Amino acid sequence: MSDEVLVEESDGVAVITINRPKARNAVNGAVARGVAEVLDALDARPEISAYVLTGAGGTFSAGMDLKGFLTGDLPVVKGRGFGGLTEAPPKKPIVAAVEGYALAGGFELALACDLIVASAEAKFGLPEPKRGLVAAAGGIMRLPRRIPYHVAMEFALTGDHYPASRLYELGLVNRVTEPGAALEGALELARKVAANAPLALAATKKVIIESQDWSLEEMFAKQSAIINPVFGSKDAMEGAAAFAEKRAPQWKGE
Repeated sequence: MSDEVLVEESDGVAVITINRPKARNAVNGAVARGVAEVLDALDARPEISAYVLTGAGGTFSAGMDLKGFLTGDLPVVKGRGFGGLTEAPPKKPIVAAVEGYALAGGFELALACDLIVASAEAKFGLPEPKRGLVAAAGGIMRLPRRIPYHVAMEFALTGDHYPASRLYELGLVNRVTEPGAALEGALELARKVAANAPLALAATKKVIIESQDWSLEEMFAKQSAIINPVFGSKDAMEGAAAFAEKRAPQWKGE
């Protein structure tokens, strides 16, 4: 693992930190490869049920490292996309903990997460048009699916910065914390998620994401293909037994 990406684990949650604070956590090739490697490794470990993605030094991410871009250091991983995340988010739930700026690719990383917790001082935006670029890492595709069309157009076409309070009003941010407390708030949320059965979490996430374009005729059949293995799992039996015995379940991810 490179120094550009740090990982800490506790209570079934892995905190993944982009560690380039002097560059406002701008994403370069090393960050993208590091994130992809971490997610590949952690997705295979059943004892880790959820992730938190954050940035070091009080900033989430200012987006693509433009200096690196000029030298050909592209922050993209084949099959994973920008930042090692945007084209292929992990199977397990991931929470963005946003302090400071989440701009351009930084905002797109947050949009690739399942939940967003942000400091009251956090700012979000897609300023790519101001630099002659386009938000190509999913931002202009995901944003209009999450917030009203005309508001998404305003975000994308003006390139302006918007406060966490505005994104909370729009339902894009789950929780707004005091300045400096976004990671704590994200961990609290991630631990609530991680307390649940890992197979059930992965299946639930998969259905929510994939069902957006399912027709009425096919949706229950497609859902069944994803969730039926969960109902036959050891964890399903453990969940029922724990409820009957009035104890905390011991998940195995099996």
